[in-house]
Amino acid sequence: MLDLRWVVANLDEARRRLLTRGATVAEALAPIEALAAERRHLIQSSETQRAEQRKASEQMRSLKGEEQAQLRARLKALSDEVKDKEARLKEVEEQIERALLNVPNLPHESVPLGASEKDNQVIRTWGEKPALVSPRAHTEIGEKLGMLDFERAAKVSGARFVFYRGALARLELAIVQLFLDSARERGYLELLPPYLVNADSMRGTGQLPKFEEDLFKTTSNHYLIPTAEVPVTNYHRDEILDGARFPLKYAAFSPCFRSEAGSYGKDAKGIIRQHQFHKVELVRFEKPENAHPALEELVRDAQAPLQKLGLHHRVVLLNTADLGFSAEKTYDLEVWLPGQGAYREISSCSTFGDFQARRAQIRFRPAQGEKPRLAATLNGSGLAVGRTVVAILENGQQADGSVILPEAIRSYMGGLERLTPV
Repeated sequence: MLDLRWVVANLDEARRRLLTRGATVAEALAPIEALAAERRHLIQSSETQRAEQRKASEQMRSLKGEEQAQLRARLKALSDEVKDKEARLKEVEEQIERALLNVPNLPHESVPLGASEKDNQVIRTWGEKPALVSPRAHTEIGEKLGMLDFERAAKVSGARFVFYRGALARLELAIVQLFLDSARERGYLELLPPYLVNADSMRGTGQLPKFEEDLFKTTSNHYLIPTAEVPVTNYHRDEILDGARFPLKYAAFSPCFRSEAGSYGKDAKGIIRQHQFHKVELVRFEKPENAHPALEELVRDAQAPLQKLGLHHRVVLLNTADLGFSAEKTYDLEVWLPGQGAYREISSCSTFGDFQARRAQIRFRPAQGEKPRLAATLNGSGLAVGRTVVAILENGQQADGSVILPEAIRSYMGGLERLTPV
């Protein structure tokens, strides 16, 4: 979340920067404005009364009898009034804190202004588009191979689920291992996280309270994770870390669960947007001054497995209107899908500044004896596994219906070079 004291002291600046996200976003500040005014009044009034208390206490020494009794009564009344104001101030600040949970992060100054995803900027591309004649979509390819079964998944679970079969199921797990190996080579420590988390963890990374409808909640008040970012970021919740050990870099494979409440009718067919999917997540804890150089490195870390697989993709800098709730700056990696004739997001890499760390109270001590500071958190998909399967199917498709596998994945598949019908 944003810093309470900074926001109430800089409401106009906060509003200006939030307006770059969109007019409706800045409205989240509305309930804070009246509370901020009351907070200022309470602080000023309390300071005035404390000054009066100090002056009266000094006067008490030179007074006797009735005058002293009257001043003592005034001091008691002042003390009670100050206590009441302090109690109300605490209530007001708690209300501001709750309101700030619904206010998104401020875009970084280096993020381009924009009104929609059309204003995102392509920073660079890698590789070449394959020369394919009449390319087919992954759904058709997978079903003709007998390796994607949507019909039985719908019977078992409902819409937005799928069964993988045979070599495609093996390919999904092989991709996971390739991604983890790539992360390990680049200095990330592997974690295998819990898939159920509590509300504090969801709040710490910004999923709650704003996005509760997008989450799956259990009868025991746990949440199925939408990404490994949640448990891995909260791994250091309420801790003071040793700044000398920064950066801390973690990689984690997990299933991800999303209700897709706001995407009715979007990507309803295929495995682009599922209620359950797999992802390898990269999470970093950095000193705030190193967050943005670290973001550039994180993007290269996420690109590495795409490059190993030979998949043409581009790096896109998101504009202010397209940023996620907690992000202050984001790059998306978009892979080329011939069957769709379009680039689709396969990774999103963001720095959050101290936005998540303030919620989760993740701090670090720069040096022995120094005061703890809030850490900067970053994360990126390294990568979305299902969408990588889609890219391999569509980019490797052959006229005879088979799919040539990238050389980098073959050793994980026991030397298998292509997918053929089951």
